[in-house]
Amino acid sequence: MSSIKDKEKKAFDALKKEFGYKNPMETPRLEKAVLNVGVGKVSKDKKRMELINDRLTKIAGQKPAPRKAKKSIAAFKLRAGEIVGYQATLRGGRMFGFLDKFINVALPRTKDFRGLSLKSVDPMGNCTIGIKEHTIFPETSDEDLKDIFGLSITIGTTAKTQAEALAFLRHLGFPFQKEEKKKSPHRRPADEAGKSEK
Repeated sequence: MSSIKDKEKKAFDALKKEFGYKNPMETPRLEKAVLNVGVGKVSKDKKRMELINDRLTKIAGQKPAPRKAKKSIAAFKLRAGEIVGYQATLRGGRMFGFLDKFINVALPRTKDFRGLSLKSVDPMGNCTIGIKEHTIFPETSDEDLKDIFGLSITIGTTAKTQAEALAFLRHLGFPFQKEEKKKSPHRRPADEAGKSEK
């Protein structure tokens, strides 16, 4: 099985016809993968915070950085400087290793997985994927149900458009859903089409 790094090297040959690339440097490349976990109401639970930090470290392969609130919000009982989440930014070899594991091991373990939404890719060429249960990653698969938390993964690319990013990520092996054909709003259902009006 080809790794994502190997597939990235072949992206120029795979996409040059579709997007008219003349030079390999025009081909999109992966820049980084950012893992984010928001801690919400558990920010005052020290044990829970340590657990999230530890599990994210195992998943990312490096220690995440705490993200602090920039200002106080009374409605959320939030004070400036309080930790509101953790973030790990992966680049280079760590990024490629993580994405290989994510696509080939973690995603197939997701319950009722039917492909990534096309809407997860934004017009600037970045892809953000929400994960409901961190236990899809093999390093944390034996977690207790009460300890499960969600996270988001943002994959930064150098693609200039959404179409470029989608084609590039599909080439790398990201399992996106197929585009649905839009139904005509003027067509009547088959069972009604044969009925004559009284």
